Amino acid sequence: MQYKVVITYDTEYKGYVVDVPQLFGCMSQGKTLDEAIENTKDAIQAWLEVENSLGRVHENVESQMFMGEVEV
Repeated sequence: MQYKVVITYDTEYKGYVVDVPQLFGCMSQGKTLDEAIENTKDAIQAWLEVENSLGRVHENVESQMFMGEVEV
């Protein structure tokens, strides 16, 4: 299954922070983009395992997310 992610560079951490909006609370990080993505794959697997063990994952749920920018 594919998940959309939001990747931001954190200047304080000096690395990348990744959020998986479709999986509430699922986040990871890494000093390089490759490391952040690999860590996120592990975080997604762990998140799904925990949710499955608690009976809270619904595999066929479709979700739509719209992303954009707002200028103030």
